[in-house]
Amino acid sequence: MANLTATAAAPPRPLLRAALLIAGFFAIDKAAALLRTVIIARVFGVSPLLDAFNAANNVPDLLFTLISGGALSIALIPVLSEYFDQHGRAAGWEVFSMVANLAFVATAVLALLVAVFALPLVQSELGIAPGFDASQQVLVAQLMRLNLVATLIFSVSGLVIGGLQANQHFLLPALAPTLYNCGQIFGAVVLVPQKPLLAGLPLPALGLGVHGLVYGVIIGALLHLAVQLPGLWRYGFRWRFGIALHHPGVLRILVLLGPRLAGLGAFQLTELMRDNLASRMAPGSVTALTYGWFLMQVPETIIGTAVGTALLPTLATLMARHSPTETERSAQILSTALRVVMALTMPIAVAAWFYLPPLVQLVFEGRAFTPEASKLVVFAAR
Repeated sequence: MANLTATAAAPPRPLLRAALLIAGFFAIDKAAALLRTVIIARVFGVSPLLDAFNAANNVPDLLFTLISGGALSIALIPVLSEYFDQHGRAAGWEVFSMVANLAFVATAVLALLVAVFALPLVQSELGIAPGFDASQQVLVAQLMRLNLVATLIFSVSGLVIGGLQANQHFLLPALAPTLYNCGQIFGAVVLVPQKPLLAGLPLPALGLGVHGLVYGVIIGALLHLAVQLPGLWRYGFRWRFGIALHHPGVLRILVLLGPRLAGLGAFQLTELMRDNLASRMAPGSVTALTYGWFLMQVPETIIGTAVGTALLPTLATLMARHSPTETERSAQILSTALRVVMALTMPIAVAAWFYLPPLVQLVFEGRAFTPEASKLVVFAAR
């Protein structure tokens, strides 16, 4: 377990340990994600079926990002850190419960609306995939409805990450994405194929096709939540029913949510419009862009996201004390972290530009993934 206590006199070493722990697990997660991506790529190539699966993720991802995964979870951490530090765990968990209840209800209502209007959302000129043919659009709508089950699970699991990180606990939240990828790998290896995918291993093959990928996502979401539950019990979590929008803590979180909502919402909408345009291009364009984005994110996640995840709870606690000394210390920590991130990511970005083509050929090519598919992915990643 990774604990660190943010005090004015605390040395930076605990932050470094936390960042290294998170970076290590993020590296494992990216390795699992790469394995998942390679397996799926070799089964489907850059085909219309995989285009449909990737396009179907857009609206569920948008709901998750805006409600609990990115915007709300980040807004939650500073307020929870202050409550745990100044009011005790019981008060902090009360705020957490009310916010989690609100997020789940909001996600359920929006998910129901998306499920009802899934096909028009896909077919609209400003929707998800207006360029797909009619059968492919129907498939996108089906997969999107299934994917909303995982979104409901993530509406809670994403906030649990914030609750544990506000307690300076980073191990289980860092492990959760890896188990999510394991669920997807199970879907690709066991649920998708008509016959065993891995030669020599007596694995079952349920033959669910591309739908098996979505069932793998749902299994992964359940694992993502389940692995974090012991952390909640360790820190004295007690669930409280009810939503109190007038609660000062909830109000502060909603106020902090606004700017983050605007930023992440704009980014997620660009993802949606990217696939909207790609759906009008040659088959495989949506998948090539998705894989290119994944490869581009690897160094960013392992370095930048790891450092930011370790820093946020500590910086939030220091700033909440409203002390000039603590504020100055926060600025120094942030400045050092930014320099470290820049120093590490720039050389990696340069190296990736030159070595990406042979790397993609070595790792991805095989079965349904052709050299032409490699060229598309490399072009998108660059």
